[in-house]
Amino acid sequence: MTPERPPVVDLSGGAGAVAAEIDRACREVGFFYVVGHGVDPALQASLDRTAREFFALPEEEKAAVAMARGGRAWRGWFPVGGELTSGVPDAKEGLYFGAEEPPSDVPLHGPNLWPDRPAALREVVTAWMEAMTGLGHELCRGLGAALGVGERWFDEHLTASPTVLFRIFHYPPAPEAWGVGEHTDYGLLTLLLQDEHGGLQVRTPGGDWIDAPPIEGSFVCNIGDMLDRMTGGRWRSTAHRVRNVSGADRLSFPFFFDPAWDAAVQPVPLPDPAPDDDAGRRWDGSSVHAWEGTYGDYLLSKVSKVFPDLGREVL
Repeated sequence: MTPERPPVVDLSGGAGAVAAEIDRACREVGFFYVVGHGVDPALQASLDRTAREFFALPEEEKAAVAMARGGRAWRGWFPVGGELTSGVPDAKEGLYFGAEEPPSDVPLHGPNLWPDRPAALREVVTAWMEAMTGLGHELCRGLGAALGVGERWFDEHLTASPTVLFRIFHYPPAPEAWGVGEHTDYGLLTLLLQDEHGGLQVRTPGGDWIDAPPIEGSFVCNIGDMLDRMTGGRWRSTAHRVRNVSGADRLSFPFFFDPAWDAAVQPVPLPDPAPDDDAGRRWDGSSVHAWEGTYGDYLLSKVSKVFPDLGREVL
């Protein structure tokens, strides 16, 4: 039977119960809500407020931190229609951030682009990324327990120095257009803060689309292609999409907690591995199990399709 919405995992419960809930959610849907996470609600409110202040600025002021100015670091602002999903422009604008680092020749590494206004945005985003990184590590301990490989497995093999990326997306009212078309995420885990306006939809293994409406105090968590690959398809990276039909401006805040950039993503040592060629069922017709290489290689192959012009210029 098709669920009405993804299940809820309460991190304040016992470790055994949390692991069992994560395993069930990842097997059945690939999406779940996270509650009991301990992230400060005041920080969430500050993030929402400063993001709205930025997107309300004139376009020419936002363009001062346009992604083209970020070069290979792939940071900054893009306008509505500036990002593609399966070659189709999304009905959203956004801000890209990552770990704050010195300038680097390594793609997707380097300094962030911080706007002059709102002045508080830098401090709030930095605090938010720190909180989400901590939550990502906590959830990976739950993943390890759920897979029976131990709570430290992911930190020991993949996420001691995770690739962390953060996006703020603004969806103007556009009921006839997809804010984001059907896609899967690329890495391990996505932690999404939604505002009060719905629009996120998740595709179930049976092919039905279900809503993932906002639940106060929660994050939506979904698994990405690398976790699908690592578990041999035991856990599936689930396709999802967004349409803003609320009639209001919608904000979402996805944080990506992924393998280390140079990690060779190998299968988790499961007692009953079952790798498969999943190209026939995936939204893009490509198999994550046939791919070989580092996570950085995989990520670059994907983001260069999302921003093809920028990819040709800087990568």
